[in-house]
Amino acid sequence: MSKPAVESFRPADNVARMRASATLAATQAVVALRAEGVDVVDLGAGEPDFDTPENIKLAADEAMRDGKTKYTSVAGTRELQTAIIGYYEREFGASFEPPEVMATSGGKQAIFNAIVSLIGPGDEVLIPKPYWVTFPEIVTFARGTPVFIETAETDFQLNAEQVFRAITPKTRLIILNSPNNPSGRVIKMEEFRRIMEVLAERGIYAVSDECYLRFVYTPAKVFSAASLSSELRERLCIAGSFSKTYAMTGWRLGYALAPREWTREMLKVQGHSTSNPNSIAQWAATTAFNGPQESVARMLEEYTKRRKWLLAALAEITGFRCIEPEGAFYAFPDVSGCLKGEVKTSGEFVDRLLTEEHTVVTDGAGFGEEGFIRISYATSLDRLKEGVERIKRVAEKLASE
Repeated sequence: MSKPAVESFRPADNVARMRASATLAATQAVVALRAEGVDVVDLGAGEPDFDTPENIKLAADEAMRDGKTKYTSVAGTRELQTAIIGYYEREFGASFEPPEVMATSGGKQAIFNAIVSLIGPGDEVLIPKPYWVTFPEIVTFARGTPVFIETAETDFQLNAEQVFRAITPKTRLIILNSPNNPSGRVIKMEEFRRIMEVLAERGIYAVSDECYLRFVYTPAKVFSAASLSSELRERLCIAGSFSKTYAMTGWRLGYALAPREWTREMLKVQGHSTSNPNSIAQWAATTAFNGPQESVARMLEEYTKRRKWLLAALAEITGFRCIEPEGAFYAFPDVSGCLKGEVKTSGEFVDRLLTEEHTVVTDGAGFGEEGFIRISYATSLDRLKEGVERIKRVAEKLASE
């Protein structure tokens, strides 16, 4: 009896329309080259080069020894929920109740939960450019329609007028990200409030991705949408993360703050996918919010030094133009002045840099901005200097071709 013909794997339509992550592709390139023994300078990494603070690691160790390794509530332990609520009350004067708080497996899951619990076919989601690579892909997965807001005319600084012009009768949600990955731009508190007022008048929901909340450079100021009035938060979900602030990327712990009705639906999604986040990581995160915050200040101080050096160095590279980032730990230079001859796109520039100088940066096209590259300064100053020297050699070679 003959066997049935084996068909090639056919993914679901919504998954087939998704694109692979550009940032994860950069990470894979680093791993492959290092496996070959190549001296790679990785300026593509979106994670701190610092270790997780000792008090947080000790809290995880204690949790394991105390047997706190069982399932928890899908929303997280009550201790973690209380720590999150307390943190936002101390830092931003915001008031939340436990039914409005849920722990997630990283900030990315908080964003995923928020989008898929709200968006369906026919819904439009506004995404300002440049954007984190995952935003439009989650919208696509939810069978919604990403609608991009161009911000190049304001040097990537989103304003309420741009949001207003992009709204249509089909608009259901906007995704805001400040400090922005990849540009580092920070939406000022007054402008953020005006944006939320535009949305509130039209009954549009918002997700505020605050992954880089604490990494803001003077004179810009730390701002969370949690500090807005309760009226402006009626359709708002804040996605937070411990990954960047406390150098806990591998712990995979984030959270969402949203109206209880929205949170209830997000819990359905999480309950039938991953269930609760890692219990040990939850106890570590509880200590992160309740404990001393000096480690955050030390990281910010070091990022400030690296940022200052990097911006001065990039200004000296032929064909580069870079807007000053006000937050996060990335520079997002325009490299279109280097695109000539055989190198016509920022992706080809990134490939040339990898092939000739074994240096990894991320193509801006993945963030919606062709002609740009993202450079992470979440690495030591010595490696940053070496990487920029390699970038400069490629840029100068292209200029002479």
